[in-house]
Amino acid sequence: MKPIGRRARDLETARTREAPPAPGGMLSDRPFVWGLLATAGVLVTLALAAALLNLSSVVFSVFAAIFVTLGLDPLVRWFQRRGMKRGWAILTVIILFVLVIGGMLGLVLPLVVTQAAEFIRSIPDLYANLQQQDWFQQLSSDSNGLLANLYSTVVDIATDPATWATVGGGALDIGFAIIGGISTAFFIFILTIYFTATLDSSKAAIYTLISASHRARIVGISEQIMQNVGRYLSGMVVLAFFNAVYSLILLTIAGVPFALVISVAAFFITLIPMIGTVLTTAFMTVIALFTSPTAAIIVLIGMLIYMQVEAYILTPRVMNRAVQVPGSVVLIAALAGGTLAGLPGALVAIPVAAGVILIIKEVVVPWKARS
Repeated sequence: MKPIGRRARDLETARTREAPPAPGGMLSDRPFVWGLLATAGVLVTLALAAALLNLSSVVFSVFAAIFVTLGLDPLVRWFQRRGMKRGWAILTVIILFVLVIGGMLGLVLPLVVTQAAEFIRSIPDLYANLQQQDWFQQLSSDSNGLLANLYSTVVDIATDPATWATVGGGALDIGFAIIGGISTAFFIFILTIYFTATLDSSKAAIYTLISASHRARIVGISEQIMQNVGRYLSGMVVLAFFNAVYSLILLTIAGVPFALVISVAAFFITLIPMIGTVLTTAFMTVIALFTSPTAAIIVLIGMLIYMQVEAYILTPRVMNRAVQVPGSVVLIAALAGGTLAGLPGALVAIPVAAGVILIIKEVVVPWKARS
C-alpha cells in the first residue's frame, strides 16, 4: 500500500498529464512551428486571392445572373397573382426573356451596329457642317477663334496617321474584348435561365444551412432584401425603356440623325441612378447641336418636360414598392459601385445599400435597444 503522500503526488501527476496545455503554450515554446504555420496561412490567403482574381470574370457573371434573376422574379410573381401556377409563370418568363434577347440580337443589334459605324464615319462631316453654321461662326468670332482652334485640333488628330496607327494597333485587343464580352453575355444568359427555373429550390437549400433557432428571422429578412432588389432592378429597366422610347421619338421629330443608336445609348445611361436622365439630356442636346441650334433646343425642352413627368408620375408608379434609400446614400453607393465595377456596379449598389439599411433597422437597432 502506497503512502498517503506518494498517492497524492501520483494523483497530481495524473491530473497534470490529462489537463490540456495552456493556450499558445506549444506554439510559444516552438517559434519555428509558429512561423511555419503563419507563413503557410499567408501563402494560402495569397493563393485564394490569386484564384479569386483569376476567376473574377466568372464571379462577375454569376453575380450578374443572380441580379438579373432577381429582376425577373417580380414578373414571375405578377403572373402568379394573375392565377398562373409558379411553374407555368417561370416558363412564361423564360420564354419572354429568350424572345426579348433574341429579338434584340436579331433585329435591334444589326441596326445599332450599322448606325454606330455610320455615325463614326460621319463625324468629320458633322464637324464640317457645324463649322459652316452661322451661330458657330459668330460664337467663334466672339471667343477670338477659340472654337475654330478647337476644331482645327480635332481635325489634325483625326487626320494624323499616327492616330490611326494607334487605333489599328489596338484593334486586335478590341476584337478579343468583343469576343470575350459576347461569351460572357451568353454565359450570363444561360445562368439566368437556370437560376430563374431553380430560384425557389436553391433558396430552400441555402436556408437549410441556417440553424433552426434563427432560420425564420433570417429567411424573412433575406426574402425582403431579394424582393427589394428585384423590384428596384426591374423598375430601373422599365424607366430606362420609357426613356429610350421617348428619346427615339423626340430625336426623330427634331430631325437628329442616328436616333436609334443614340436612344440605345440613352437606355444604358439612364440606368445610372439619379443622374442618368440628366446625363442623357446633356448628351442628346450636344449631339443635336451638330444638326442645328433649333434641334438642340427642341431636344432640351422635350427632355426637361420628360424629366418632370418621370420624377412625378413614372418613378412613383413604377418604384412605389421598390427600395427606398435616402438620396445621399444613393449618390455615395452609386459612386462607389461605379468606381469598383462600372455601370453594373452602380446599378446593383443601390439595392445592396438598401439591404444593409434593412439589416441595420431589423437587426442592429433592436439588438442595441435590448442591450
